[in-house]
Amino acid sequence: MGRRVHMWTFGDVGRPLVVFPSNAGVAHEWQKGGMIDAIAPLIAQRRVKVYCPETNISRSYSGHGTGLDERMMHHRAYEKFVLETLVPFVREDCGAKHETIATSGCSMGAMYASLFVLKHPETFGQALCLSGKYRASTLFDGASSSELYFNDPLAFMPNLSGPALDRVRRQVHLTCVVGRGAFEEGCIRETTEFGTWLEKKSIPNLTAFWGHDSKHDYTWWRRQAVHYLGQMF
Repeated sequence: MGRRVHMWTFGDVGRPLVVFPSNAGVAHEWQKGGMIDAIAPLIAQRRVKVYCPETNISRSYSGHGTGLDERMMHHRAYEKFVLETLVPFVREDCGAKHETIATSGCSMGAMYASLFVLKHPETFGQALCLSGKYRASTLFDGASSSELYFNDPLAFMPNLSGPALDRVRRQVHLTCVVGRGAFEEGCIRETTEFGTWLEKKSIPNLTAFWGHDSKHDYTWWRRQAVHYLGQMF
């Protein structure tokens, strides 16, 4: 991306999990939010090794004030960084050159996690998406392009078919979780729609709705991560 990229890692040995941050885009978000402490037993048991890279979301999806083409250029640079720099590093670091990598994230991080799994199923095989936003077009003030379409899960997934859909069906599983509590309204709508399309397309998934006390914050994301990552790993 033309600069150094910060990444925090946790654990010595284990299956790789790449965590994408939410709208802040900072690499230490899961550590600051208590997520790493919450899943510390999985890390200590060497079941998972966690990689937390930053994103350039402030210049891409949330980059208000700049044009669509420029914002997509920044996302394209980030996707290239993930595939050509981050993935080889993770595989070398874990000694897992052929194993697929799991992804996770909260809010906008969940969209990143789902996007990489759906677009690159040979590389990313599982996603845990917490309180996800899956309709990227709402962030672009009505602007549209083919590049935005292919980076908007709820835009391209309804039309996914043929060999591209078969690749996803064979190789991935998505767990999409949302609460019914405070500040989850938009995420409930988009998770419902996203889960419906996963079912219609026969893409392996678990879509779960937690109770009305489950809010859009790290108190609940910690509990959800412990519950579902314990099953994934």
